[in-house]
Amino acid sequence: MGDNQDFQLAKIDHVELLSSQSGTLYQSRELTDVTFIVEKTKFTAHRVILAARSEYFRALLFGGMREANPGIEIEVADASSIAFDALLRYIYTGKMFLAEYREEIVMELLGLAHKYGFLALESAIQGYLKAILDVKNVCLIFDMASLYQLKDLYETCLEFLDANAIEVIASESFSMLSRTSLIDIIKRDSFCAPEVQIFRAVSDWIEVNKDSKEEDIESVLQCVRLTQISLHELFHTVRPTKLYSADAILDSIKIKTESRVSEMNFRGHLVKDENIATSSYGTDVIEGEKRDGLLDNESLNYDLDRGFSRHLIADGDKGICIALGRPSIINTIRMLLWDRDLRSYSYYIEVSIDNQDWVTVIDYSKYLCRSWQILHFAPRVVRYIRIIGTYNSVNKVFHLVHFECMYSTGSFKLSDNGIIVPSDNVAVPTASASVIEGVSRSWNALLNGETKCYDWNSGYTCHQVGSGSIVVQLAQPYFIGSMRLLLWDCDDRCYSYYIEVSTDRQHWTKVVDKSNEQCRAWQHLEFKPLPMTFIRIVGTHNTANEVFHCVHFECPSTISNTENCNEITEKLEIGRGGRYLINIDYFNCYPFLPSSPL
Repeated sequence: MGDNQDFQLAKIDHVELLSSQSGTLYQSRELTDVTFIVEKTKFTAHRVILAARSEYFRALLFGGMREANPGIEIEVADASSIAFDALLRYIYTGKMFLAEYREEIVMELLGLAHKYGFLALESAIQGYLKAILDVKNVCLIFDMASLYQLKDLYETCLEFLDANAIEVIASESFSMLSRTSLIDIIKRDSFCAPEVQIFRAVSDWIEVNKDSKEEDIESVLQCVRLTQISLHELFHTVRPTKLYSADAILDSIKIKTESRVSEMNFRGHLVKDENIATSSYGTDVIEGEKRDGLLDNESLNYDLDRGFSRHLIADGDKGICIALGRPSIINTIRMLLWDRDLRSYSYYIEVSIDNQDWVTVIDYSKYLCRSWQILHFAPRVVRYIRIIGTYNSVNKVFHLVHFECMYSTGSFKLSDNGIIVPSDNVAVPTASASVIEGVSRSWNALLNGETKCYDWNSGYTCHQVGSGSIVVQLAQPYFIGSMRLLLWDCDDRCYSYYIEVSTDRQHWTKVVDKSNEQCRAWQHLEFKPLPMTFIRIVGTHNTANEVFHCVHFECPSTISNTENCNEITEKLEIGRGGRYLINIDYFNCYPFLPSSPL
């Protein structure tokens, strides 16, 4: 008999039988020793079973509470008989079919599961409620999620409310919200409906809840954005209700007429982690040449003549402008600069709600950038996005192959001047980094992540000491304060070097100076963080010959100093004898190298 068959025979699973017999015990009412009275209906049960299934019932029935005496009757005032019966059946059988109950009973069961500590049941009911969310029930479900602090259900309700804001505020259930829930909903920028409709819904809520405290009413009214209501509606819809003083209305008019549009508190639609710069969302390119291909999700088929949009780099040029289909909240832009050669670009990005008043969210006009750009900024409500190129290292035209924008829920950190502070290594080809100076047998060997397979012949990048350097170009400026590199270490040689960084390849800042030290193997380097696009590694000495060799480079460093020391120790313990071969053909490829190995 096979092992698998032996295992199956050894396994006994009578869970269904146990559930059935326990359910029969509940129905028979035999040997019961506690009675619950719910809506004048008596439910008998077994204390030991209740205590085994719930810490709450254990404390209630066997603790020091007054109900600990056997045969006691306990009155339950906060439940219906239908819901309590369903809960007891679940306690005995572990089963419940939610679809056979009305929504209000299901939500009552959620409250009972929360009260009595049935976490698995609570989670299952949350999942069911998320599946049946609609305009009629979302407000009631949201109130419960808020009351019981059910974060997952709470967030799901908010997303539904945002996506169906106009329909929700028109529903009767909106007036039944608690004050806290109402404020949580309408204070959000992403609860996007015409402000005058939100005001009318709030006015209806106040009428239904007119016995609320004055300060509670005021806290709700403060969430309505009067500056987003037209003058006509302010005078003919808001003013007659007398919910706002004349001064409050005049103040909002003053802000509307005297403030910049970009300073106004707009609402916008929120779509998480999805590119909204597509025709399916009504987005269109309204400025720039060759507009057709920019939003077509094609980022591979482009060359010197096709597959990109462009504009002339000149004073007064409007750049490339994208109009979103509706006001939207975004915090991320992803775009591809034309990169079929090693040219670099500079640019800045502005956003607007009305195509007139613009705010700069990205300013890389003083930085050299290339290929893919991943850009983050503080969330903003925008309708128009304008990319304006200010420099091309080859000619006077700015070329853009692909554009995306979205609201990203991923975590990111920005420096005070808005430059990304990366937590992962950005000196990798997948982040569009490249080696633009230095000699190697394979392209980007320095950045490919390979730190094991190198020898006398390959797997490193080098330059002649006293002439040249190794230069890495990042795709865009990053705010970086650490680096890590692996010096070639197949024998006992040592190197000296220094590292400079730049954002324009003209002005360099030295961040690491090891020119008077003897260094070998892994180098973990930390310094005061600063923006950088180019990293120049300059070898000044090699104890074996006149060539500087580097196997691997990364920034920021992905490991700590302690981890780095452990890696070096492990490397030394492995030893180097007999692992590496000499390939004489290598020296014919690079004649400036000495005639001995490396």
